[in-house]
Amino acid sequence: MANRGPSYGLSREVQQKIDRQYDPELEQILVQWILAQCGGDVKQPEPGKDNFQQWLKDGTVLCRLINSLHPRGQGPVAKIQASAMAFKQMEQISQFLQAAERYGIAATDIFQTVDLWEGKNMACVQRTLMNLGSLAVTKGDGLFAGDPNWFPKTKLSEKTCQNPRGFSNSDLKLEAVQAVRLVVQENGSVHCK
Repeated sequence: MANRGPSYGLSREVQQKIDRQYDPELEQILVQWILAQCGGDVKQPEPGKDNFQQWLKDGTVLCRLINSLHPRGQGPVAKIQASAMAFKQMEQISQFLQAAERYGIAATDIFQTVDLWEGKNMACVQRTLMNLGSLAVTKGDGLFAGDPNWFPKTKLSEKTCQNPRGFSNSDLKLEAVQAVRLVVQENGSVHCK
């Protein structure tokens, strides 16, 4: 919460409730996975929520992570650059979030940029990363690195699993006739306007 003063009253209670959702054990699993997934060019952070937030805050680790889940040279984030400028850091976080959604994470499962950048809701950041890891394991495309037991396999989202259905005109007409018969049976008469 770098740019905000202390919270009081209800705001403080809400923030404390959000902070209690953060899981230090899950943090360690996520750090191990990110290090395994990204390889040797990513340094391990010190344990703790604030250190985890600082490690991810500039977006470079997240962008390397999402790129590592794609074939070499086909990563969705073309330019990953460490920067001390806030807007550049937030832009890289945003690029990661957009790439994660294209990868198959539901929009409702993705944290907001300020959740990470200001440290407002690090538990939500953990959930997004957990969903990303689970989806990477579930896809089984050979690009996941680490222990698959760290993440539960999930059903692929609606975006990634298609189930097309085809109905002929005769099927649709038959359904319409059956619906009219049902209404007639229930009401005893047909009212046409």
